[in-house]
Parts: sequence; C-alpha cells; structure tokens
Amino acid sequence: MSRRRVVVTGLGLITSLGLEVEAFWKRLLAGDSGVSRIQAFDVSAYPVKIAGEVKDFCAESYLGKRDARHLDRFAQMAVAAAMQAVRDSGLDLKNLPDPFRAGAIVGSGIGGLMEFEEQHKRLLEKGPMRVSPFMVPKLMINAAAGQISILYGIKGPNAGVANACASANNAIGQAFWTIQTDEADIMVAGGAEAAVTPMGLAGFCSARALSTRNDEPARASRPFDLGRDGFILSEGAGIIILEELQHARRRGARIYAEVTGFGMSGDGLHIVQPDAEGRGAAGAMRSMLQDAHAAPEAVDYINAHGTATPLGDAAETRAIKAVFGDHARRLAISSTKSSLGHLLGASGGVEFVATVLAIRDQVAPPTINLEEPDPQCDLDYVPLVPRPMTIRCAASNSFGFGGHNASLLLQEV
Repeated sequence: MSRRRVVVTGLGLITSLGLEVEAFWKRLLAGDSGVSRIQAFDVSAYPVKIAGEVKDFCAESYLGKRDARHLDRFAQMAVAAAMQAVRDSGLDLKNLPDPFRAGAIVGSGIGGLMEFEEQHKRLLEKGPMRVSPFMVPKLMINAAAGQISILYGIKGPNAGVANACASANNAIGQAFWTIQTDEADIMVAGGAEAAVTPMGLAGFCSARALSTRNDEPARASRPFDLGRDGFILSEGAGIIILEELQHARRRGARIYAEVTGFGMSGDGLHIVQPDAEGRGAAGAMRSMLQDAHAAPEAVDYINAHGTATPLGDAAETRAIKAVFGDHARRLAISSTKSSLGHLLGASGGVEFVATVLAIRDQVAPPTINLEEPDPQCDLDYVPLVPRPMTIRCAASNSFGFGGHNASLLLQEV
C-alpha cells in the first residue's frame, strides 16, 4: 500500500522566549535567552535558582476561568498552543464533515506535577477528604490530548505519550504514521511540560543534572561548549497541525513543510545515562532516514537534542558521525536549548516548530553560548549567530531518560 504524504499546516508555541510563534522565532534568531531567575517560588534553599520559566502566560485568556481552573499548567499550555496552531492552519475543527478523521496525540514527560504537589500539601495539612476530585484528571499525562479533543469535538485517534524527553517527538511521529496509514486526515500533535515546580527542581538538583551558573542565567545553557555543566530546566508547549497533503491542498492551506520520516529506538543501557557511543541515538536517526527513503547526504540541517550535559552532547556528536559519515562535517547542527533550556517532554514539539521555521526562512538558528567548543564535539554547531543557508531537508532529534530516542525528518514541499 502506498503511503500518504503528510504536511505541516499549523504551528503553536508557549515558551520562555515568547508566547506565540513569530515572537519566539524573532528572539531565537536574535540570540536571546529565555533563562532567568525563578520567580514562581522561593529558591533560596536550592543550589539551582534559574530556569526557562514562562512568564505572563494567562490560561484564562484562552480557556476562560472555569475551564482553566480544571487543568494543570502543562495542559493549559498545551491547549493554548493547540489553539494557536489550529488558528494558524485555517481549519474549522468544530465543523468537520467527519470528526473521526481528526485526532490528537500530545506528549509530556511528567504531566501535572504542579497539581500533584498542591494536592499532596492539602492532604498533609487538611486530610484526605480535602484532596480535590479533579486531582487525577488534572495530573494525568493524557489530559492534554483529551482536552484538545473535547475542545474541538474531534473523535479520531487520541493519545498521551510519556517517553521522557522524547515524548513530543514520539507524539508527532505517531501522528505522522496515523495519517500515512489513512487512520486520519488531520492530527494535532506535540508536547507540553510544566515541571518548574519546587519538587521538579529539587529532583533534578538532587540528580545533579542542572547547570549551577546562577549568576549568569542567559549564559548558563551551553550545548557542545567545553564549559557546559548541565541543562536548564524549562517549561512550555509546542503543538503542530499535521494534515494529509491532498486534504491540505484541496482547501488551499498554507503548507510549511512535509514530514517524511520518523525513527525511534532504545539505548537498552541505563535509566539516566546515554550510551556514550550514541548507538541508540544513531539507531533512531537511521530508522528515520530509512522510513523516509532518504540518503544521509540529503539532510542539510539538524536541530540537535543538545542539552548541554557533558555525556549527552558528546554521545550525540558520535551518533551523528556514525550515521552521516563524511557528510556529518557538512551538516549545520544547532541546539535551540542554548536559548530555551530543556523543556523535557515538550522539547521536541518546540524544536520541531523551530526546524519548520528554519526550512521556511532558510536560516539555521544559532547555538548561543558556544564560545569554546569541546574537542569531543567537533562538528559545525552554528555558534553564536544564525546562518542563512539552503535547507531543503532537516532533522530534529529528541533523546530521553530511560534510553528513549526519537528523530523526525522534514523537507520542503
């Protein structure tokens, strides 16, 4: 059976760099940083005091007071980004001829952590019968996809994905395959995360996974740099609209790019540490290229996972070399986490949008703060400033705790 072609027709974002797509993109290309001192709670007792915190986000402006109150922050941001993406696509999802031909798959690594913390505090202080009846619906990871389905009345394939930091890429990849195999014509997909909370920060601090450059927030996220010392915890959402090509063309939709391949793999090694040789990551990229029937030499740009961890960046470099061979040195590669920090399960959604925009505008966004490259990371990481270039085909990588790896391939239409 021939596979149907799948295109991107809508984009939506909530991030620390901007609360909508074009504001985010302008600041990303300007080399700005969304990392700052945490304001949502007291961090005086924490060794890490900075994050990619989303400020000035008002869920009520999207959902209304009542509906916003019934969602955790991660799901609020997912719905807000989805509403942006649907509006951008020009689709009228509430009046589709067949609502079973549209669905939603949204990933999150942790889900409603804020709600969990709030209700745990209430349990300890006021007793079990004062815990909210909305606790479970608010904290469950599938709340984001479920609420998007409810909002628009779409009844097709619907799921939540929890694959740590690969969650959004897995969600987009599964949505892509869903349309390819004719189970739907339209899919809302991406990821959301809101783990900048007292418990979330404490857990990553205890794991010693975070940068401690508290006095230099904007310079703290340093992917591929010799002085990198861990990632920056961040929050936000990135949601896209995927659509079957002819369906999009019939309605005269603006088409940003075509999704051509998806690959995923497991390290099968360690719950936190990546395979030092990048063998799992390489497997995901090889599967992506095989799925797309694309040669490694066809790829112009990679939006790297690039978290700024000592082990992770070196392993991803080795993985890219293993897959792309001599072509690896001709690739432009950048980590937008240098500006955003790491949005965990939402990172792939936001970075997918950045990759789409790189194709649209023919420019590779920069890896800011890359001032002294690590000799182990010796590829072209587009340091400090954006680079106008020809980008016909681009990949986006996401790798997560548990050894989960997911890579997506896009190209011009």
